[in-house]
Amino acid sequence: MAEPDDEVPRRTTIYDVARRAGVSASTVSRAFARPGRVSSATAERIHAVAAELGYRRDAVFRPRAPSRTRVLGLAVSDITNPFYFGIIRGAERAASTADFTLMVGDAHESADAERRMLERHLPLVDGMVITSSRLSDQDLRGIARRVPVVVLNRKVTGLPCVVPDNARGIRRAVEHLGTLGHRRIGYVAGPEASWADGVRWRAVREAALELGLDDLRIGPVRPTVSGGRGAARSVVEHQLTAVIAYNDLLGVGLLRGLQDLGARVPEDVSVVGFDNTLSAELVGLTTVASPAVLLGETAALYIVNLVNGTAQSRDALSVLPVRLVSRTSTGPRR
Repeated sequence: MAEPDDEVPRRTTIYDVARRAGVSASTVSRAFARPGRVSSATAERIHAVAAELGYRRDAVFRPRAPSRTRVLGLAVSDITNPFYFGIIRGAERAASTADFTLMVGDAHESADAERRMLERHLPLVDGMVITSSRLSDQDLRGIARRVPVVVLNRKVTGLPCVVPDNARGIRRAVEHLGTLGHRRIGYVAGPEASWADGVRWRAVREAALELGLDDLRIGPVRPTVSGGRGAARSVVEHQLTAVIAYNDLLGVGLLRGLQDLGARVPEDVSVVGFDNTLSAELVGLTTVASPAVLLGETAALYIVNLVNGTAQSRDALSVLPVRLVSRTSTGPRR
């Protein structure tokens, strides 16, 4: 009777490594395929266990090699809004310095369009900066499980975020109007799904309460020049002498709409915008200056660090300073 062949040793698998290291198989896979997604301590432990067990990453058992595209995604809510010009410039500058290419996607102020755009872009990028998102926090955290994500112009718990100091900027605007003698401050609101809009409206209410002023909310209004133009009638009907707009586009539209109705700016109504875009400068709109270029640069640099595994934290919050720029659209109450 023939002697049986010597028993062939069982090949060490990814599951053996996972059990010995005390982690999941998917974590082991990431440690080899995408090391930037695993902490350095965990990766070192996994590699040490793999070496000890003789784990072989051959053609059959090796996790798929990392596919680095060196492309970063930047999602904006409306690419025609001048506010995003500075953000795109800053993000492109930071990406280029780090030898990455920037790819920009437009969400058209729609959660559904944003979701479709991200689904197209995610397989093509190493990381994504998502600006002024209309998606839920849960959706954004789900995206962050697929690629590194930095959220810009919004706070989402558990994710790194970069925002302008909305509350301080609005406070300065309300103080400015109060100093000019206005006792009732209107706020022309932007999209309901906008995190920044909610923060700015709350800041108007808090500042008005502290300063002994009255406030009134108009909207929500589409954050465009035509949206502001349409809101001008409500400003006149409520006999407001001062209004703060969600953004500069709304502010410019208010200037045009008030002029159409025969109201003088600033003699009858003072108007303040937010962002300090070129359009605000061209029409003399008083506004809160948001550091758009620095916002884009900061967010892109952070996503580069996340992709490269050098970020100090995966849930940091960066709040960048703003300032009030006074122009001819505000004046004393008559």
